[in-house]
Amino acid sequence: MSSPTIFDRNARRLHRDRAQPDFAAHDFLRAAMLDGLAERLDAVTRPFRHILDLGCFDGQFPAPPGAQVARLDPGFAFARAAGGVQGDEDRLPFADRSFDLVVSAGVLDQIDDLPGALTLIRRVLRPDGLFLGAFVGGGSLPRLRAALRVAEAERPVARLHPQVDVRSAGDLLMRAGFTLPVADIETLEVRYRDFGRLLGDLRGMGASNMLAERRPIGRAALAAAAAAFADLADPDGRVSEQFNLIFLTGWAPDPSQPLPAKRGSATASLADALKPKPDTAR
Repeated sequence: MSSPTIFDRNARRLHRDRAQPDFAAHDFLRAAMLDGLAERLDAVTRPFRHILDLGCFDGQFPAPPGAQVARLDPGFAFARAAGGVQGDEDRLPFADRSFDLVVSAGVLDQIDDLPGALTLIRRVLRPDGLFLGAFVGGGSLPRLRAALRVAEAERPVARLHPQVDVRSAGDLLMRAGFTLPVADIETLEVRYRDFGRLLGDLRGMGASNMLAERRPIGRAALAAAAAAFADLADPDGRVSEQFNLIFLTGWAPDPSQPLPAKRGSATASLADALKPKPDTAR
């Protein structure tokens, strides 16, 4: 069964091509994601020699010394600048078991078939290969959403794409066949002096409206949204916007990996563990 069409692939490519020349001025979200992925990678002691940077943007993922890195981006301009190939995350052009590490920062929330993309990532990994991913998750941009609701209260229009929460992300990892799956969340607060600066950042990172069914916003609604956004400002005149970054960790299955204990194999009773212990204080 095919997944529903949520995003316009062509619009997404055009947004990324438009963002590429000045991306360094708006890359704070991806930089935060890369920092988080680097921390998680540092905790793994084994070496990785063949790496896929999935959704490479400007190619700033710091590869380990001696590793070969293939880079893929849905935008032609990013792919060309990073020395990679253009392609979509749910249509990977790589053979099974090609990589021992796949990293992805800032793109997996923008595709129709996320379960299928995760399954493909698991397939291109070698046994016991590692996947590290990050994207903007559920609950992000609450002030922007609130401002748009106020501006278009009479005729609401979908302008921000659906977001995946951390629990659903963990479930998707398991459904895709990853072992030892972990999904966790980090929150980043960014303070904006005005509505236009926030919209500029979203355009600058290639994250403006790419929904398949989208309509332009009129000048009156845009002005009303800007005013509603300004009403949310702190005493210093700035609005604090929130980005929830979801981090994913999963391993491709391999017989050498530890397995969970079988049900009923425990040697201690939970009820006994919860019984109050005698007071030994003197």
